[in-house]
Amino acid sequence: MKLQMHSIRFDADQKLLDFIQKKADKLETFYDRIIDGEVFLRVEKDNSQENKIVEIKINLPGNQLFAKERSRTFEAAVDLAIEALRRQIKKHKEKLVA
Repeated sequence: MKLQMHSIRFDADQKLLDFIQKKADKLETFYDRIIDGEVFLRVEKDNSQENKIVEIKINLPGNQLFAKERSRTFEAAVDLAIEALRRQIKKHKEKLVA
């Protein structure tokens, strides 16, 4: 899947970008008609420990799915967001069949 990565006000290292790409590619095992996606990474300037925010938007034919998660690390937030998208893809497929 073709992903556009945006790290807002910081530079994400290649290891993190590769991790996100690998996780997102697994979504194609659930639904093979994913067109593309966008990932936004940002760090909130607040006092909480969970200040890493990941937003993932994927485009399907005639639809768009979105997940936003926050956690202590980008990797944990990506895992949560990908899991949320997996559930949304499952629901989307059930609607197509019904």
